[in-house]
Amino acid sequence: MAKYKLEYLWLDGYQPVRNLRGKTQIKEYDSFPTLAQLPLWGFDGSSTKQAEGKSSDCVLKPVAVYPDSSRKNGVLVMCEVMMPDGVTPHPSNDRATILDDEGTWFGFEQEYFLYQDGRPLGFPEGGFPAPQGPYYTGVGFKNVGDVARQIVEEHLELCLDAGINHEGINAEVAKGQWEFQIFGKGSKKAADEMWVARYLLERLCEKYAIDVEYHCKPLGIDADWNGSGMHANFSTSYMRETGGKAYFEALMAAFDKNKEEHIAVYGPDNHLRLTGLHETQSIDMFSYGVADRGASIRVPHSFVNNGYKGYLEDRRPNSQGNPYQIASRILKTISEVPTP
Repeated sequence: MAKYKLEYLWLDGYQPVRNLRGKTQIKEYDSFPTLAQLPLWGFDGSSTKQAEGKSSDCVLKPVAVYPDSSRKNGVLVMCEVMMPDGVTPHPSNDRATILDDEGTWFGFEQEYFLYQDGRPLGFPEGGFPAPQGPYYTGVGFKNVGDVARQIVEEHLELCLDAGINHEGINAEVAKGQWEFQIFGKGSKKAADEMWVARYLLERLCEKYAIDVEYHCKPLGIDADWNGSGMHANFSTSYMRETGGKAYFEALMAAFDKNKEEHIAVYGPDNHLRLTGLHETQSIDMFSYGVADRGASIRVPHSFVNNGYKGYLEDRRPNSQGNPYQIASRILKTISEVPTP
């Protein structure tokens, strides 16, 4: 028997953005525990905006488990928040009520800024660095500094060790801005892995005295710097195997019809980011285009060349968006379009 450190992770009740919370339980197992072996665990919901002090008990229900290579016998346990009966989903439990389909694949591109002393890494005190241009996929100290790449490389290794389907990293358009990509089959799996990857990044940055800034436009709407998105690439079994131009056009019409419903769950303050500038479409418009990074949905050349089959990229979700809700809304719109 060995003692395992179980880090239970969950989303709190804060709005408009859920925060990650975590606490550790020590349990003995013969080997790395399975999901079925992990117990329910209570916590004080009055401290996370999920209960009142006079009735503060909430319950954590494990839903996914990952190795944590940063700890000896470490385990990451992604949880849903339940009511005290351990059965009824808490009102803040976004995961329990979303649409899911394992045949729908999602790839989330998480952009973020690394912040220290109230400004992005590489920004001088009280001013700005040289304009955007050399930073995207940049190399060298003048472009990426001396610690950012170390952080993103360590984060990559932690995710891969955890079995998270982390698919890549790159420096982004603004100085101090980076991106990582997570792919999963089914909205719950993809979103679980995104939340755990976010947790690992924030925890890693603690030892560097650096914060992760997920706000979609942290430098303000008037600054000539890109905001941060969480572009959602998606494909259904039908899109990959059958597709066709007529189906694609019907799908885009459905996305246009539901544009306000999508924006409602694509992250707060998106009006600051979706301005029609900096590789975005205006928040009140919907458009699509082949290889068009200024469109709401970018259509890859490969999609058209393959007979309108493959995946599409919704560029509107922002970096603070909740991947559970984003993926669920995409699935809901897709479900409105009939297939033969």
